[in-house]
Order: sequence, then C-alpha cells, then structure tokens
Amino acid sequence: MNGKRYSRQRELIYAALKGTDQHPTAEMIYQWLKPENPNLSLGTVYRNLNLLADEGAIARMAFPVERYDAETRPHPHFCCQACGSVYDLSLPYDKALDEQALLASGHDVTGHELIFYGTCAKCKDVH
Repeated sequence: MNGKRYSRQRELIYAALKGTDQHPTAEMIYQWLKPENPNLSLGTVYRNLNLLADEGAIARMAFPVERYDAETRPHPHFCCQACGSVYDLSLPYDKALDEQALLASGHDVTGHELIFYGTCAKCKDVH
C-alpha cells in the first residue's frame, strides 16, 4: 500500500478489507469500523477505497453494488443469487481464455474476470 501520505483511517479501512473474505461494500466496511471510530464518515471510506483501488492495493469488483477485494491476483468469484454473498473460488486463472478472446475478436486482451452465479452452500442448506 503506497499511499501518497499516511492515513490512519486508510490503514483501518485496508486492514478491515484484508481481514475478511466477504468482499464487502463500502457501507459494510463503514458499519464495521464506525463503532470504534466515531469520527469516520462514509465519504471517507469511499474516498480511501478509491485511493487504494487506484494505487492497485485492492481490486474493484463490478457487481450490482461495487464491492472490493484485497486479493488482487486474478481469480474467479461465485455470487449467490439468493443472498447476494460473494465468494472466492480456488480455480486457476485460465490464460488460454484470454488467447481465445484475442483470436475471436482481434482485440488486445489483457485479462478477464470470471463470475459464477447460483445458490451458495449456506442458502442451499436452508432450503
């Protein structure tokens, strides 16, 4: 995390994101940190998440509500259509898919995101 200058709040936000596998929204991080940091504002959380994403310390994730991930290596995700939870999947990155996209389109492909949808194990167990 090479921020322009040190920020205690940015460190707190980054630590909260590193300490979870939930792929939280900015609002979730705000709710986690607010009780012990009463001066924290939601705007500060958004601003610092954007700074962290811009410098490559975290990844923005294009779900219906923007989520964030401290794991920046390419990896696929699973999104539960019942509860909305997002999970990492331990599958290897498929570089061949990038090559196929290049061959099919002629575009310079630099990578891809892979999102699987369905019902997560927790929701499946409930029904």
